[in-house]
Amino acid sequence: MSEVDGSYLVARTLKEENTECLFYLMGGPNYEIINNSEDLGIKTYDFRHEQAAAMAAHAYSRVTRKPGVTTAASGPGTLNLLTGQYNAFIDCAPMITLGGAGPVKDFYRGGFQEIDQVSIFEKVSKATFRPTFAHQYPQVISHAFRISQSGRPGPVLLDIPKDVQQNEGNIPFPDEVRVPGYHPWTDPDMQNTGRAVELLLSAKKPIILAGGGVIISSAFAELQSIAELLMITVVTTFKGKGAFPEKHPLSLGPIGMHGHAEANKLMTEADCVLAIGTRFSDRSVGTFEEFEKNLKIIHMDVDPAEIGKNQTTSVAVVGDVRTSLRIFGKLLMDKAVRASDDNPWLKHVKETKQYWRENLKIHPGEMGAAKILRKLRELLPKESIVTTEVGQHQMWASLFFDAIHPGTFFSSTGLGTMGWGFPAAIGAKTARPDVPVVDIAGDGSFNMTEHSLATAVLEDLPVIVFLINNYSLGMVAPVSYTHLTL
Repeated sequence: MSEVDGSYLVARTLKEENTECLFYLMGGPNYEIINNSEDLGIKTYDFRHEQAAAMAAHAYSRVTRKPGVTTAASGPGTLNLLTGQYNAFIDCAPMITLGGAGPVKDFYRGGFQEIDQVSIFEKVSKATFRPTFAHQYPQVISHAFRISQSGRPGPVLLDIPKDVQQNEGNIPFPDEVRVPGYHPWTDPDMQNTGRAVELLLSAKKPIILAGGGVIISSAFAELQSIAELLMITVVTTFKGKGAFPEKHPLSLGPIGMHGHAEANKLMTEADCVLAIGTRFSDRSVGTFEEFEKNLKIIHMDVDPAEIGKNQTTSVAVVGDVRTSLRIFGKLLMDKAVRASDDNPWLKHVKETKQYWRENLKIHPGEMGAAKILRKLRELLPKESIVTTEVGQHQMWASLFFDAIHPGTFFSSTGLGTMGWGFPAAIGAKTARPDVPVVDIAGDGSFNMTEHSLATAVLEDLPVIVFLINNYSLGMVAPVSYTHLTL
């Protein structure tokens, strides 16, 4: 093998890991990586702000369920990726962040744009690395991809010093990558799964709560199969919106702050919840103590750290939720369980749902958010991908725009970052150029990343911004200050 430099090794390893896209803002410490990536056939997307590049990579990863890759220059450039990194971290999205850094020889000498990026990113990353020799790049970057995708997904930072990129040598690529000491447990406990089945079958007023983990693990078919087998109503968290088709008769839509009135009411009346891939965030459950009162909780999650963190759990099933649901369904079939649709609880659910749908006031001729978003739903193909900004319009989208096709609705949930939706729509379009991609936006949130219009135009990424304009930051403005236009 002829001599190559470190920047080529970075790009070549990205290619070996089947990276399709690189989202970036170019600077001195990363332009050689970008150029080498382009030469190797990786499509690169140039943004006008690093934060938007990271948001696009985040959305790409949520649509494809494989790591999006982003890079920026040193100091302020990499620090501008921080908000996007934390979005990916809290929303459990796999992502690889290549932080630009100055030369190793200048570390800790107060050089230009020098800052300890690794320490800053540690709290918002699944792992952080700073390889200081070029020959380390293939192994370390491949490690980062494994860590990012396995178990509970998340972003990984790799700090790439400028002088190491320029080191040359004859460096082989590993045939096999192993990550010593890192073996996330994903196989569910059979005994606890059996206990969960018994507890759910003994409930008089059961309900299923689907979180973002259902989407991450692509457990759509398994969830729907169990819901239909047992005739159990399904609610979702806001991040879980799209885990279960919202036109389905058993769907009640989201609960919590972004939730439907009927979903929240029935959640308070249930005696047992099968909670799948959810953190039980305050946005979903409100007051933790009130939520779990008189409620038995079966919690399925790949991350044992989430068990019992926010809610008291009656039965915990730790493992990949898709695998857990498959075993759960098999145990139900072995018991020859099939529920009827005439039980009192299901009848009450239907009546409550019908009552709230009929009593939601939408005045004829008035162009309100409900009417606008329901019309948008009628016009868009069911497989269209929708992102949202953060604010009042995000609430309306949760309430009035039904997610029908699995995994087609995305928002900044855990962090609630204004400006997320538009660069996210661009990232989603790179992942799925074959379907319409729409950003449901508010004027305040869209203003924060509208510079990404340049990227959308120059990179020929035709996303649609559906702008609901109330001339304010509607969540915090006095009611008298707001009015709604398109």
